[in-house]
Amino acid sequence: MNKIIDGKMISEQIKNEVKEETARLKEQGVTVTLAVVQVGSDPASGVYVKNKKKACEYVGFESLSYELKEDTTQEELLTLIGELNEKKEVNGILVQLPLPEHINEDVIIKAITPAKDVDGFHPENVGYLSTGQKGFVSCTPAGVIELLKRSRISISGKECVVIGRSNIVGKPMAALLLREDATVTICHSRTQDLKAVTKRADILVAALGKPKFITKDYVKEGAVIIDVGIHRGADNKLCGDVDFEDVIDHISAITPVPGGVGPMTIAMLMRNCLESAKNKVPLIS
Repeated sequence: MNKIIDGKMISEQIKNEVKEETARLKEQGVTVTLAVVQVGSDPASGVYVKNKKKACEYVGFESLSYELKEDTTQEELLTLIGELNEKKEVNGILVQLPLPEHINEDVIIKAITPAKDVDGFHPENVGYLSTGQKGFVSCTPAGVIELLKRSRISISGKECVVIGRSNIVGKPMAALLLREDATVTICHSRTQDLKAVTKRADILVAALGKPKFITKDYVKEGAVIIDVGIHRGADNKLCGDVDFEDVIDHISAITPVPGGVGPMTIAMLMRNCLESAKNKVPLIS
């Protein structure tokens, strides 16, 4: 096992698998379509949307792009989502977050029909995850599980610690690790003696949003580290929540930033959208 977990390579494997299945669907007259909605012109969101469109093109999906003005009302956005829910040719609906302050994200997420919620944010899909039923799983934590499995890192029976309790990463990450028979602890801003907890971890998932916060003092020797954070440092270089240089000689495997978890998020989005299309074609396996 390589010490550096290559998320770029593994994400390419997944996208190529999606590409092959998409071609098989096309042979049977089924086209996979993802609708991407962006409100406003946030630069980071623009980059993410561009990358998602590029991935759609690569795997053979059709993509519908809706670039709405910053002052788009919540009602106007809800109307568009309602129309996309009804369009049979649309398999997945993605509303790029964050949204402008005058739009309630929870209301928008709940408006997307769960069968097209390829981001895995709808409460119904979150409930399916919590109860171990089939549904769409938030793409970043789903990507982390794929990184571990495809790197032949055993999860079952391991002690896993997740730092962060967000609805997008922390909570679904813990649920997925639990599904894989790990013993899971979630840490957050109110956790007392964080180092004592994280140093128990065989697998440590850092999703706390603080650049280079996790040093070797927080890490058990030989642990596996998954770094979900992404920041731009004072030197204008990207870094994660983990101080990579400080921990690298102390651990058995780690995801780098960039090139670790990041590419997996879009790869899993593509896979979720493919699954949505396949759900309508039960004979395709």
